[in-house]
Amino acid sequence: VITVPAYFDDAQRQATKDAAAQAGLTVLRLLNEPTAAAVAYGLDHAAEGVYVVYDLGGGTFDVSILRLTRGVFEVIATAGDPVLGGDDFDHRLAAWFAAATGGDWGAGEIVALHAAAREAKEALTDRTEVRMQCRRRDGTLESATVDRALFDDMTRDLVERTLGPVKRALRDAKLKPAEVSGVVMVGGSTRMLQVRAAVKRLFGHEPFTGIDPDQAVALGAAIQADQLAGNRAGFGPDGGELLLLDVNPLSLGLETMGGLVEKIIPRNSTIPTARAQDFTTFKDGQTAMALHVVQGERELVSECRSLARFTLRGIPPMVAGAARIRVTFQVDADGLLSVSAVEQTSGVHAHIEVKPSYGLAQDAVAGMLKDAIGSAEIDAAARILREAEIDARRLLDATEAALHEDGERLLQPREQFEILGAMQAVADLLEHCAQGEGATPEERKGLRVALRDATEALNRATTPFAGRRMDLRVREALSGQRLDQLAA
Repeated sequence: VITVPAYFDDAQRQATKDAAAQAGLTVLRLLNEPTAAAVAYGLDHAAEGVYVVYDLGGGTFDVSILRLTRGVFEVIATAGDPVLGGDDFDHRLAAWFAAATGGDWGAGEIVALHAAAREAKEALTDRTEVRMQCRRRDGTLESATVDRALFDDMTRDLVERTLGPVKRALRDAKLKPAEVSGVVMVGGSTRMLQVRAAVKRLFGHEPFTGIDPDQAVALGAAIQADQLAGNRAGFGPDGGELLLLDVNPLSLGLETMGGLVEKIIPRNSTIPTARAQDFTTFKDGQTAMALHVVQGERELVSECRSLARFTLRGIPPMVAGAARIRVTFQVDADGLLSVSAVEQTSGVHAHIEVKPSYGLAQDAVAGMLKDAIGSAEIDAAARILREAEIDARRLLDATEAALHEDGERLLQPREQFEILGAMQAVADLLEHCAQGEGATPEERKGLRVALRDATEALNRATTPFAGRRMDLRVREALSGQRLDQLAA
């Protein structure tokens, strides 16, 4: 069993499995680190409820909210800060010491300075005051005294930064701090007393610290591996096995017409999971469909991460919108994704295992979530406008096809001129929309209103034409048939 950070995406998980295979290891399960910690504590306490795993390591911070019910661990929300960790506390203490001793520490002395800061930080966990010492390259020994209150003051904002993701995860899980049964502390940096005090203030009770925070994840992974290997059973509260249910860190979806994202599996969905959705064709006679799998929280494909592309071929020719293509997304227990597409009438199908080029940068997931939250209004306006563009384009194509087929015999020149003028107005607005990628939400709203008015005008202009076409089709269908045949 190999543990990975909760924010790892499909590519990073697959890369981890591939690396293990190259090293000759058989991977029974990839396990999210907070889930592994919950396994360790869940076995000791065997208490049902909602638990927060607060993981502050040397360079990153992660928080996960898990629900434990009769031996089932379900991760219901995750969040974090990939550029916040114990190293930041070391930097603060080192900067204070450099200033207190006159500054001018050379580049070659920084490593020793940070090592001294880390040693003092760790000592302040057990002592209220520490004499911090560091030797310069010329042999001079510098020293300064720092107490716990001063250290707390200089790092207060760092501790507060950890609470932001905690509160965000609580909102995602629709929970209040009072509804949390306990907080599991993971990572060596959670030994700092100011961190534990902040967690206690937020949740109203002491966090769990009974297991070495540096070993909790490894212990949970070892327990899970022992269980999967069949060496032990009876871990659950009723003697049954523990079941682990993780979540996917980012939404998974498919590109639709207009460059929009249709989310199939939302962020924080419990895995393993499988979800299906029906799609259809956009053009008459369309015999193939290109499928573009993306990952992210934004509404436009251009703002999300591309995972894979494949094509479903052999769709029977039909009018636009008649075909039914069922697309199924499956995420396994390791967080790896496979996508399949099946045309319902013919049974033709295509399938892909998503193994993209490896990995997002460590801060990419948090950055994508932050961008999605900050761009929510812009994205909503862009999506509404893009959907209006798609409807307008569909109306233009249908009108053009109808004119080509029946325009000459069913319309007067004046009527044709009116319809062509309305079509041109819609086409001009569509071109204007295509050039307005950087428009503000208000500008997009204005374009949407103008496009709505133009499409309504085109609908009004084509209404008599549509009625005549329907009458013509009825006459053609009835042509040559006797009344007694119709009655029969």
